[in-house]
Amino acid sequence: MPEFITSTATALSIAQSLLVADQDKGPITAALITEKVNIAASVVAPGNEGAVDKDAAIAELIRRYSQWIGRETGMSDTTDHEAWLNATRKKDWRYWPRYRDMLERKMSLTAVDALDKSTDRILGWMEDPGRAGAWDRRGLVVGHVQSGKTANYSGLICKAADSGYKIIIILAGLHNNLRSQTQIRLEEGFLGYETSATGDIVKLIGVGEHGRDFEIKPNCATNRTNTGDFNTKIAKHLAITPEQRPWLFVVKKHKVVLERLLKWIRGHVADATDERGRRFVSNLPLLLIDDEADHASVDTGEQHIGADGKPDEDHEPKAINSRIRKILNTFVKKAYVGYTATPFANIFIHRQNETPEEGPDLFPQSFIVNLAAPSNYVGPARVFGLQTPEGRSGLPLTRVFQDHASEDGREGWMPPKHQKDHAPSHMGQDILPPSLQEAVQSFVLACAARESRGRGAQHSSMLVHVTRFTLVQKEVHRQVEDFVQKMKLRITRGIDHEALLDELRALWESDFVPTTEAIASKLTESEEKPSVLPWAEVLAKLPDVLSDIDVRMVNGKAKDALDYAEEGAKGLKVIAIGGDKLARGLTLEGLCTSYFVRTTKMYDTLMQMGRWFGYRPGYIDLCRLYTTEELVEWFGHIADASEELREEFDTMAESGAIPRDYGLRVQSHPVLLVTSPLKMRTAKNLQLSFSGDLLETVSMHNDGKILDQNLNTANKLIAACGSPNETNPKRMRGSQEQRWEGFLWNDVPAEQIADFFESFITHPKARKVNSALLRDFVRSMAATNELTSWTVALLGGGSGGKHTFAGGLTIDKMTKRTADKDIADRYAIGRLLSPRDEAIDLDDAAWSAALARTQKMFNPDAGRQKNGVKPSEPDTPNGPSIRFIRGKGSEANGVAPAPQRGLLLLYPLDPQQTGSEALADRKDPVMAFGVSFPSSDSGVKVEYAVDHLLWTQQYGPAD
Repeated sequence: MPEFITSTATALSIAQSLLVADQDKGPITAALITEKVNIAASVVAPGNEGAVDKDAAIAELIRRYSQWIGRETGMSDTTDHEAWLNATRKKDWRYWPRYRDMLERKMSLTAVDALDKSTDRILGWMEDPGRAGAWDRRGLVVGHVQSGKTANYSGLICKAADSGYKIIIILAGLHNNLRSQTQIRLEEGFLGYETSATGDIVKLIGVGEHGRDFEIKPNCATNRTNTGDFNTKIAKHLAITPEQRPWLFVVKKHKVVLERLLKWIRGHVADATDERGRRFVSNLPLLLIDDEADHASVDTGEQHIGADGKPDEDHEPKAINSRIRKILNTFVKKAYVGYTATPFANIFIHRQNETPEEGPDLFPQSFIVNLAAPSNYVGPARVFGLQTPEGRSGLPLTRVFQDHASEDGREGWMPPKHQKDHAPSHMGQDILPPSLQEAVQSFVLACAARESRGRGAQHSSMLVHVTRFTLVQKEVHRQVEDFVQKMKLRITRGIDHEALLDELRALWESDFVPTTEAIASKLTESEEKPSVLPWAEVLAKLPDVLSDIDVRMVNGKAKDALDYAEEGAKGLKVIAIGGDKLARGLTLEGLCTSYFVRTTKMYDTLMQMGRWFGYRPGYIDLCRLYTTEELVEWFGHIADASEELREEFDTMAESGAIPRDYGLRVQSHPVLLVTSPLKMRTAKNLQLSFSGDLLETVSMHNDGKILDQNLNTANKLIAACGSPNETNPKRMRGSQEQRWEGFLWNDVPAEQIADFFESFITHPKARKVNSALLRDFVRSMAATNELTSWTVALLGGGSGGKHTFAGGLTIDKMTKRTADKDIADRYAIGRLLSPRDEAIDLDDAAWSAALARTQKMFNPDAGRQKNGVKPSEPDTPNGPSIRFIRGKGSEANGVAPAPQRGLLLLYPLDPQQTGSEALADRKDPVMAFGVSFPSSDSGVKVEYAVDHLLWTQQYGPAD
């Protein structure tokens, strides 16, 4: 949200209050907003209304009121849970109302209402803190990356304290700087005062400003200083009595800190002893919130599963997981809520994994909630685009480079594998590679442009993530500082500055001007449209900006916890050099420019890249992501995988599943072929099921011999199928007829399909589509009388040339799919299928049932839109519904289940239309396929053997 000078901010707040009072009378229009701002301006500055920037206030309110947020989805297991949260319970709340008031001063009402509903749901699925007896609720909240999870759990803490939870522990990251940052956010949102090392209240802030409700001031055992974690000194002098106000602990996930907290709880809070002599707390309800719950909380210790399928009791989970569980196990009444944006690992927790000392593991057995993002959220789907037949098309912010290392990756400025004493040099010189020089210049221009737009009071930052070694980071820090210093001297002193200014102007005019124009056309009405600035305005700001830029190392140990609060009226301008230790989740405020190369552990690098998403009001057009093609491709994979898991979640939540069902499904989901190498390095073999899934070949070989074999394999299948049942199939879809060009066969036996997969060679980088696995799966399912009778379609209708297949069947126009120019080792495309193709085997009744199910589940979530525009209700069924109706039928629509019916779609792609040099001389088609499996409860799985050596080489060793 833009920063406003005080009089404008006050007028804005008053105008929003007036609009809130009027919202029941009718729609909020631009005219009504203008009227209320005029009234507010006359109240704030009577006789001097020019002191209020009315245009800015009106524009901000119009943005707030045009924002939309999708519906969040959730699933819960109500076994041994008593519903309790109702209006009566909320009557005397005091912490939540003041937090809500604070939010309403800076967020849209839509966003505040969504947060209110969401936290009500989570709190309701936790237990009533006043409930007698023992209870234990464990849940997981999945947000989008950098999409306001802290605001959500701050609201949950306020409501939990209002309801009677007495001890609230936040596990905040692995490093001091992230813990301090979380502490500061909670001082603003819950405590209402600034903490200090001495325990004195420094000043009232956030919810406590204007002295509101001072007598309900919560207690806090930790403070905002870098050494303010729960320490021995506090432990000695702290005592808690049940009738007091709630206690807040913001601690980092560190075994010593958690051990100290556990000892203190057992020594000073416990009020009872069990039969084994273990001290426990019987009277105080605990809420434990685990931020970034998939990081360091998941038990990655070697699992020992006994013959009865239960884990060995003596199994020692990793230190942090063990201590979190012991703390929970010390309370009789407890709720655990994990927050994460990358839920892959949490779902893999063995659900019987219980030991007497630690109690059950952290699997979210009680509930999982999937948060929706608001329309001004910029997530992976918008930056990279989602896969479509035309490829990915995201916002034009990515700049790809490869000058950080030599072509073979062994030498150069920062080769992927380097030693901890590596001295970075480019072309034998102690300088930055041109790509990083350009990235730094790009950041300087972004800062100057933000100053020109009147946003100088806001923070701007750049992230450089190229190595995990502290010594190498120091060298990079020195080189970047040297580069910035030279720019500063040349421009501020006017020495030899013409060439540099020409370079900066060229970058501004060739990159920033066209990008701003392109982005302005892609933003939604709830986002501020950027305007193109003339070079003279940017130039005027350069000397000051260069003087303000500070280059820092941020690696978890450093004192420089980027304390944005210290800077006062002037925003920080920071270039942060960090590695894997750049604490995960640490918010780099106003992140404009990022420069990434892969460090040894792919997963950590990708999660660092994740901080690139979030809210960029008024400067999204100035942001740049400099990285390598490999990382862009992988981030695309991860974005698709997250989307697939969310879609699976929505489908299962709609059908009334509980977390345990979802856990089981995800543990065998083909998406693991993409995510497993990243987090499941300790897994032995994966057990996969393709039921209810669509797989399509989007990475294909460009080796002529292999392509000939695959064409030959397709011809064999076509010959074995005999005469087609339909030529150029037609289907009624509602009141319209849909047509396809090509041939269709019904009732093709499973063995012919399995033979096809046996001979077809898929590309090793087509991670999900592995023909040997598909062959095994079809055979295993056929043995249980499912997938026994297939529909096969050979489809054309593109814009390519003609080709004749076995039996004289001619496709007149092959399909066109353009190759991704940046990927040379294979023929890679966006999406293969056109979504309507997957329903080719459904009759009108089944198609209508699938559409009805799609519409019922329809949930517009901005974090999953490629353009941020609110989508209208779908008029065609989506893939999950097509596969569900095919497999399970619909009694209400008179559609019988057909789990025996698989669908194989064959696409001849015209090599002449790929734009790929490797395929330029090829005339025969490149054969690609899509396979759609009906939903099934059969539980049949196939085994995928994990190649640990290969993974270790590619992704680094297991933690």
